[in-house]
Amino acid sequence: MIRVRSIFIFMLVLITVTLVSFGHVAEAKPLSYTSAQIEEIQPYVTEVTALRDRLPELATLIEEQNWTFVRNFIHGPLGELRAKTAYISRSLRPEDQAKARELAKDTFKSLVAIDAAAASENYKLAVRSLDKTIKGLDAFLELLPQS
Repeated sequence: MIRVRSIFIFMLVLITVTLVSFGHVAEAKPLSYTSAQIEEIQPYVTEVTALRDRLPELATLIEEQNWTFVRNFIHGPLGELRAKTAYISRSLRPEDQAKARELAKDTFKSLVAIDAAAASENYKLAVRSLDKTIKGLDAFLELLPQS
C-alpha cells in the first residue's frame, strides 16, 4: 500500500511539474491594437491618407507632362511622406513592421523613379512608376489599424 501511495504521489508531482513548465510556453500575442496605440498612430494615418488622396494631382501633372511641377509636387507635398510612414511603421505590431517598412521602401523607390523620369522627361516611366507608387501606398495603408 505504501508503494502504491509513493507511485501515486510521484505521478502527481510529475504532472504538476509538467503543467507548470509548459503552461507558459506560448505567450499570447496581441491580436489587435489598444485604443492608446490607435490614438497615437491615427493622426499620422490621416495625414498619409490625405497625401494618398493627392496622388491624382500628380497623375494630372504627369499627363500634362509638366515636369517641373511634377518634381515640385514630389519634393513639396509628398516630401513628408517618408517620415510619416517611417513613424507609423515603427509603431505597428512587430509582425507588421517588416512588411510596412518594405512597402514604404518600395513606394519611395517608385517616387524616386517618377522624379528621375520627370528630370529626363520620360512619360512612360513616370506613368509606370506612378502606378507602382499608388499600389504600394494602398498596400501600406491596408496594414494599418482602423479607428
